[in-house]
Amino acid sequence: MSLSIRNQLPGTVTAVTSDEAMAAVGVRLDGGQDLTAAITREAAEDLGLTPGTAVRALMKSTEVSLATAPIEGLSIRNQLPGTVTDIVAGDAMASVRVTVEGGELTAVITRDAADELALSPGIPVVALVKATEVSLATA
Repeated sequence: MSLSIRNQLPGTVTAVTSDEAMAAVGVRLDGGQDLTAAITREAAEDLGLTPGTAVRALMKSTEVSLATAPIEGLSIRNQLPGTVTDIVAGDAMASVRVTVEGGELTAVITRDAADELALSPGIPVVALVKATEVSLATA
């Protein structure tokens, strides 16, 4: 299956905690980072997710935010450190490619935000992704 979602990081399920509607799924990415995906309980069951299941974590580029340092006191569960490798900026928006351990992410942010953060290749950043914006696919 081909997808338009560019951000696809391989990993392994480490934990599944479910309630009547939702499941919090812990994933250890191949690069060693921990990621949390909040998906429906039904989806977790349909995918057969249990510890040890190989998955791909999928994140739309419009759902990836960037910071220039780790942030404490934030409800966003997923903070992946990386380095800007490329930036393509238009008048309104910028597409920022970030290399993280074990893969690459793309974040689409406003041009103003990219300018204010002074993003350019080689700059260290932290990619931020809410758990509810992470989808999972079995490998």
